Amino acid sequence: MAEGSTAGPHGAGDTYDVVILGAGSGGYACALRASELGLRVALVEKSKLGGTCLHVGCIPTKALLHAAEVADSTRESEQFGVNATLEGIDMAGVNKYKDGVVTRLFKGLTGLVKGRGITVVEGEGRLVARDTVEVDGRRYVGRAVVLASGSYARSLPGLEVDGHRVLTSEHALTLDHVPASVIVLGGGVIGCEFASVWRSFGADVTIVEALPRLVAGEDEASSKALERAFRKRGITARTGTPFESVEHTETGVRVTVAGGDTIDAELLLVAVGRGPSTAGLGYDEQGITMDRGFVLTDERLRTNVEGVYAVGDIVPGLQLAHRGFQQGLFVAEELAGLEPAPIDETGIPRVTYSDPEVASVGLDEKSARERYGDDAVETLTYDLGGNGKSQILRTQGFVKLVRRKDGPVVGVHMVGARVGELIGEAQLIYNWEAHPEDVAPLVHAHPTQNEALGEAHLALAGKPLHVHS
Repeated sequence: MAEGSTAGPHGAGDTYDVVILGAGSGGYACALRASELGLRVALVEKSKLGGTCLHVGCIPTKALLHAAEVADSTRESEQFGVNATLEGIDMAGVNKYKDGVVTRLFKGLTGLVKGRGITVVEGEGRLVARDTVEVDGRRYVGRAVVLASGSYARSLPGLEVDGHRVLTSEHALTLDHVPASVIVLGGGVIGCEFASVWRSFGADVTIVEALPRLVAGEDEASSKALERAFRKRGITARTGTPFESVEHTETGVRVTVAGGDTIDAELLLVAVGRGPSTAGLGYDEQGITMDRGFVLTDERLRTNVEGVYAVGDIVPGLQLAHRGFQQGLFVAEELAGLEPAPIDETGIPRVTYSDPEVASVGLDEKSARERYGDDAVETLTYDLGGNGKSQILRTQGFVKLVRRKDGPVVGVHMVGARVGELIGEAQLIYNWEAHPEDVAPLVHAHPTQNEALGEAHLALAGKPLHVHS
């Protein structure tokens, strides 16, 4: 019998303090923290610990992006005085590297969960009562149940994904060759990241996006900077262009867009977002309030059904692994009676790991002006051209600050190589409601890109050094 369970016949029910349905970022974080706080935990997962992020999301895609960076560095090595030749991309080698990263992290996570005494239940779980998850006929009863069933790659009505010519991001991660040409349907984070990878590997890439700009959730200035950079790299971005249909050809696919234009390519990647994985899991039957498949919660991540919580991609909002992770920690601490502070969704950092990277936290300029009024908001943009490390890296971009006049910084937006590594300081600035005058005296190491954040705050505090007024 599993640790923390009660004796009884098969199907009678094993009892825990918390039963978690799904072992992705939100589920396993909740399990680890709850166990650490002395709670008895059952963690139900139909596939592998780590979920989408570890196996078919964040980790493997970022490994591909690093391989793409190595390819670009090799191709452009002469500008640094290094003579090197890019002979080609060995996708078998790339995939071996990528899969090795995933395997090592998976082994580490598996060992960590096992070492905490968490009962891992392998199989597809279903909520059959407000306090019960059933797996293969066996019931696991919890004082609380946490729904963490994650998300899936969406498609569009009438658009059939076959896994050969028409792919989702999961199919794209297992390609054994570099396609000659690709159409990426969707100019959000996933679409832009894969477009960036494939272009670095040598493919011709066209992004088709119905919205007026790429990464539409970011500040407009960031979108424009990314589009300019993509144009320079030879990536075609057709924004404001709705998809109509796709047909197979002898050599690949032909996509028809609004207006009747057609685009031919070897492959079509469908990157139109992710939907909540909630269908058929019993949520509706137990009376949980849903909206288009998403589970609705209050700020303490409670559903409308007592004792049932939800975390991660099934909760409306940013579908980010670190959001789910933090929500999992929050629920574990809530169940342990620690009364944690609610998570400020606006304070969650966002990163698109393309080349160049786009990173942000807080409000964009438009949202800040809508919330506080035009006269109550000011912005400052610091060009990375004035940053020594950015010159060394030969990257272009900016740090844009949005603040309330005579008040705190309410948004930080960055574009450039490696700016995702700067978002840690940026989220502290936002979440601690720092004023520019609070940040200006802080010493940033030289030469680093972190200095760009420091210089931007110096300028916004009225002490500009390398900023042209």
